[in-house]
Amino acid sequence: MTEDIDIDDIDAEFLGQEGKAVSGTSRMEAAYGSGDGDDDLTAQVAKTGVVAGTIFDTSYRPWRGELNPRWMRNWSMLRHHLLGFVKKGHRPWSIWMKLALFGCLIGAMGDLAMAFLGTVIGDTDLYRMFGVSRGNLYGHVLGFFPRNALCFPLIAALLIGGMISEDRRHGTSAIYFSRPIERRDYTAMKFLTVAIVLSILIVGTLAIYYLGDILLRGEGWSWLLDTFPMFLAAALAGFLLVFTYTSIGLALSSVSQGRFFPAVAFLAIFLVSKLLAFLIWQLFERSVIYLISPYDCIAHLGQTMLGLSSSYEHPWTWSLVSILVFNAVALYVLTSRVSSMEVTRE
Repeated sequence: MTEDIDIDDIDAEFLGQEGKAVSGTSRMEAAYGSGDGDDDLTAQVAKTGVVAGTIFDTSYRPWRGELNPRWMRNWSMLRHHLLGFVKKGHRPWSIWMKLALFGCLIGAMGDLAMAFLGTVIGDTDLYRMFGVSRGNLYGHVLGFFPRNALCFPLIAALLIGGMISEDRRHGTSAIYFSRPIERRDYTAMKFLTVAIVLSILIVGTLAIYYLGDILLRGEGWSWLLDTFPMFLAAALAGFLLVFTYTSIGLALSSVSQGRFFPAVAFLAIFLVSKLLAFLIWQLFERSVIYLISPYDCIAHLGQTMLGLSSSYEHPWTWSLVSILVFNAVALYVLTSRVSSMEVTRE
């Protein structure tokens, strides 16, 4: 004998009216034939087991709250990348990346360590070789080996490897651009992230080297006034190097969907172009070939700014035009590729 069911006691949630908790299961069987009656668009449903079910009403309501200011959204993107080096919950940088950055920071301070050693043991020749001077300030920023042959390009390649390419590959761009984030803000924060890390590595260690030498030697104001313009010129050359590394690196990252190609292509552009220009110069003795090397163009400008004897025969203005062309092309590729990124996984 079947017990009568009161319709008021049926567990249901219909059109926003909250019912009781859903329990039990029901089986729905529907059969569609190929004969007459198909135009009715109906199906016979067999009721077995539990009679009651649940009807859900799904309604989407727009969020009418206030957006965070533009600077806060940009700061969120910037700290998401930078704090990953020292804090969890942000962009996860691998332990190998952290060790490489730490090792390059220590290696870049080798000249200060040798100057300190010369001061402690009283070896004036050793201090003269590694202490603050016009040539050593230039060498700290633009010395080819080992800094611009190993340390600086390696860290730049590791940084830019997946900076934009992984957003394109994994669809992270959909998270960015589905929010009220402008593409130029996205590009600027990515650029600023790489530039800050490279500035700490290149210009930051230069400042520590300069200030550390002052503290070691106890130099007076006259020495400071004589060397400070040289320090500013070296710092300006360092910022130019940082800008060039960042623009070319991010341009390569924006045209790829992986980490390997941008890193290898970046190292090839700076190291292979340097080697190729050197070999051609040895054969034909024409330094104008160095215009194909971004590093040599910046080195030429750095020698001019610091008042050093130039190792290049062509005018420094040619190197300036060449480095401007390199950066202009890189920034154009970067902005055009970011503007083409869709709000979907590509």
